[in-house]
Amino acid sequence: MRIYDNKALVLNLRNPGRVTEVIPKSTVVDDHQVVVNWGLDEAKALRNMNIDAPSPIEGRYEWTGKYPPFDHQKKTSAFMTMNRKSFCFNEQGTGKTASAIWAADYLMNEGKINRVLVICPLSIMDSAWRADLFTFAMHRTVDIAYGPKAKRRKIIEDGAEFVIINYDGVEIVQDAIAEGGFDCIIVDEATHYKNAQTKRWKTLNKLVKPDTWLWMMTGTPAAQSPLDAFGIAKLVNPKSVPRYYSTFRDLVMHKITNFKWIPKENATDTVFTTLQPAIRFTKDECLDLPPMVYVKREVEMTPQQKKYYKELKTKMAMVAAGEEVTAVNAAVNMNKLLQISAGAVYTDNHETLEFDIKHRYKVLREVIDESSKKVLVFVPFKHAIDILTAKLRDDGITTEIIRGDVSATQRTNIFKRFQENDTPQVLVIQPQAAAHGITLTAANTVVWWGPTSSLEVYAQANARVHRSGQDQKCTVVQLQGSDVEKRVYSLLDNRIDVHTKMIDLYNEMLD
Repeated sequence: MRIYDNKALVLNLRNPGRVTEVIPKSTVVDDHQVVVNWGLDEAKALRNMNIDAPSPIEGRYEWTGKYPPFDHQKKTSAFMTMNRKSFCFNEQGTGKTASAIWAADYLMNEGKINRVLVICPLSIMDSAWRADLFTFAMHRTVDIAYGPKAKRRKIIEDGAEFVIINYDGVEIVQDAIAEGGFDCIIVDEATHYKNAQTKRWKTLNKLVKPDTWLWMMTGTPAAQSPLDAFGIAKLVNPKSVPRYYSTFRDLVMHKITNFKWIPKENATDTVFTTLQPAIRFTKDECLDLPPMVYVKREVEMTPQQKKYYKELKTKMAMVAAGEEVTAVNAAVNMNKLLQISAGAVYTDNHETLEFDIKHRYKVLREVIDESSKKVLVFVPFKHAIDILTAKLRDDGITTEIIRGDVSATQRTNIFKRFQENDTPQVLVIQPQAAAHGITLTAANTVVWWGPTSSLEVYAQANARVHRSGQDQKCTVVQLQGSDVEKRVYSLLDNRIDVHTKMIDLYNEMLD
């Protein structure tokens, strides 16, 4: 038999259920062995015959990028290359973005796909997807289709191999996407497509053709209800669910009253069967992951925030609602910029000016929904804590506050309930109030609503979840919307105390 590549698969006729080994083409095999070219088509054909053939990405691909893949990332990439339409349910912080990039790059090398459309939240278009594409596939062309319709259309027509777009942007340029030659679609945070009745879902469904590669990724596929599985299953594997939502609802839910339904005992098994083919790695299963994973989420500032932020930077003062705010030194100026970014700024007359936090709050909710355990949210400014907590409670998320004006007795009670009970789900904490000594391992996700200027406080606050008793790997999420926030996080990431660089930071912001 002719071997078309430098490696081939060997099938043992005495044990036909699996591939026994991978060999160089010059290897001599025994009479009871059959040599098969190790290509994607051959591997899939063997799988169809119930022979456990590995994806050729595992032996015929040079893993590109600045960092080598972890073992679970290799397995995830291999799974994606062997399943044209599939789910990746790896937990938040396990590096599934990189896995999808490697899988797509391999398929491009093999001539199986030409262009990839990445659909994801605004908050991770640049900080996660474009950054990871530069890190792991810098030889590929990448662009972000964001802005007015004409701009989005031009970016799509320019022909970048990877085009990144937000959910609602897909509808805006649906025709351009349909004509753009995208034969692979990656949907990140796929639960945004759980409702098959929405225009968003119907738009994507029209773009997915029988030969389209579709990978839908989320760490929490049915976090709120078994019914969340219906929409995403109908995109990936329509035959796995009934035609109508009401029929699926009757499969997984019991009707208690006209307005109340509860999951059936077998709902989890039904959802599992429905959401196939799928792969899932929890952080705890990824033994090669570091104990703490740090990720960034971009947050768009509102026009009001941008206006006053710019005004403060250029004039060193801001006038709003008759209250004058001045920056008398670098530290005060930086603090005011951070306050505006976080949603509330204090004036010289001790009044508070509030800003719309809807964009930042939306990103926080995405993180909370993706987390497998409870969540700590560190908020440096007191009034921003009040605004955020009110919104969380209005949304039905059980939330408690830890800050300087909460008594020691109250704190002890809140910490005990957080560690031992189902509620509260979220703790909103002023960093200085709970950065030392407290164990909060009921959470495995830390979110920074805005950065602190103290390296010690930052490190100690993150350590609240990464302590003895923690049974999972942990994720630290940095929300960043302004240039000063990005710079402060950069200093903290490099273990540089912000206070020692305040004058340099001040000058950078003015430039």
